[in-house]
Amino acid sequence: MTLILSTISPIFILLLLGYLAKRTNFLPADFWPSVEKVSYYILLPALLILNLSQAQIHWSETSRLIVGIILVPVLAGLVSWPFKLGLNLTAADYTSFFQAVVRFSTYIGLALSTVFPPPAPTLGALVLAVMIPVVNILCVLIFSLYIQKQLRLSALCKSLSTNPLLVACVLGILLNLSPWKLPSIVLDVFKQLGQMALPAGLLAVGAGLNFAALKGLHAPFFWSSALKLLVVPALAYGIALSLGLDATSSAILVIFAALPTAPSAYILARQLGGNAELMAGMITGQTLLSLLTLPLILSLLLH
Repeated sequence: MTLILSTISPIFILLLLGYLAKRTNFLPADFWPSVEKVSYYILLPALLILNLSQAQIHWSETSRLIVGIILVPVLAGLVSWPFKLGLNLTAADYTSFFQAVVRFSTYIGLALSTVFPPPAPTLGALVLAVMIPVVNILCVLIFSLYIQKQLRLSALCKSLSTNPLLVACVLGILLNLSPWKLPSIVLDVFKQLGQMALPAGLLAVGAGLNFAALKGLHAPFFWSSALKLLVVPALAYGIALSLGLDATSSAILVIFAALPTAPSAYILARQLGGNAELMAGMITGQTLLSLLTLPLILSLLLH
């Protein structure tokens, strides 16, 4: 347990530092959007390209993991559907509920993947390469069906083609498969950028926490949190067992399934007509609750 706490504590300390720096106006208000933008469009893509392009990936052995990565968000989405009727959610509320159950915090996931020995960090990057398009497709479909009342393929294609993390993952995999390798100077630049990605990203996530949005949260928040932080990881563990994954692959699959929802879910809710206020509360609340659930899940995986 000491190892788990010593590993996970820096993650949440960075979140807390980001929150305090934002709330105390230690830095100008326009600083945080810039940090988030640099992290999302430059630092994290550099880390993903570096990890995936240099990794020794045995694709035949990882095919079952890829199946598991696809199944987790799909099953999570299916599990969420009965709650629309059970909780009498409006269309806007349900799109936020769906995102809270399906999306995941990229920065926390990649940071936690370093808890496990290699090739865990590489597998974490592979999870992103597969899960990002699956989750984006599911979320755009839900908004199209419940808000726009029609399937907009253009919105779906735009969501995928303009996602810098997905583009970085594709580039990294293509480089991994090709005989052409990146020059050492480029690798050094990517390494320097990648080392800044997780600290900067976690600070930005912490700065985005909004405790005021927790007021008035009731059944949708509690049920979505229970599903996301407890039920979905259990589903992931069952999927890992049924696919016969090794211990490291199983742990990575479960960890990414157990993450709180992504801060980017708020932007999508605001842009596409979801309940942005509910989404903001779910993001903050799940991040706080994961302080309790993630150490528990890590302790189960490491013993």
